[in-house]
Amino acid sequence: MSEQIPSITVLLPVRNGERTIIPAVRSILAQTFGDFELIVLDDGSTDSTAQLVRGLHDARIRLVSDGFQLGLTARLNQGVDLTRGRYLARMDADDLSFPERLKRQYQFLEEHPEVDLVGCRAAVFRNDGSIVGFLPFRETHEAICARPWRGIPLPHPTWMGRADWFRKHRYRVPEVRRAEDQELLLRSCTASRFACLDETLLAYRQGNYSVTSTLVARRHLLRAQLRMFIDRQQWTNAVLAALSSAVKAAVDVLAALPGMDKGLAFRRVEDPVPASVVERIRKLLASASRS
Repeated sequence: MSEQIPSITVLLPVRNGERTIIPAVRSILAQTFGDFELIVLDDGSTDSTAQLVRGLHDARIRLVSDGFQLGLTARLNQGVDLTRGRYLARMDADDLSFPERLKRQYQFLEEHPEVDLVGCRAAVFRNDGSIVGFLPFRETHEAICARPWRGIPLPHPTWMGRADWFRKHRYRVPEVRRAEDQELLLRSCTASRFACLDETLLAYRQGNYSVTSTLVARRHLLRAQLRMFIDRQQWTNAVLAALSSAVKAAVDVLAALPGMDKGLAFRRVEDPVPASVVERIRKLLASASRS
């Protein structure tokens, strides 16, 4: 790898991601902004993930593969420690970044020095290739953080922020299972500035629905919310978080019953995706999946 310090470090954690890792990595390598490094953090995969990444033979990739399973947040903190770029971007092993994603987020952070972390709109697709909607979106810090008891709508794989912000606000270990991003956002929101670009720059893969995993995530998130709200004496937020979590859990269980519409479980998906974005995602899927 060149000794030149990159402007952006992209962190991509993965465990047993052989089915989707190559399209995800290729979508980063195809970025129109070329001044980046990609750190792939292999968390003890037992499949061919590491071999597949090595087989790409691209000098911009730094593969961390030590054979140990440390957990997601420990790996992300390891990635933060290894980051050389001034900006740090997140990426998941089953999603796809649009070619202009890094460029647009880099430009925004350069033009808005008061912002610590910026996301983007994310269109949702399923394993069968169908595109079903957008993840919830709010544009300004005030709108993003307006209802913390419901969660903060800034999807983790869309993040790009200042590396110093990630060093100051590290991921919690032991992790809040399946809600590590929400815990970090809740913990840091009063001392940070967030934003989200009103541009679709990420295709987010929606996996198969599991009521057990969903309920586990809700339970861990609620514990983190209650701990923070009570510590801050935000009693109304604590009550609203408990009520909101109970309602969501009830709908999750209802969706899992035989004969019920599984679409209930995916209610967080908002708004139809324009035909132009659908076409771009299909082309991106085809291009990134090509051998």
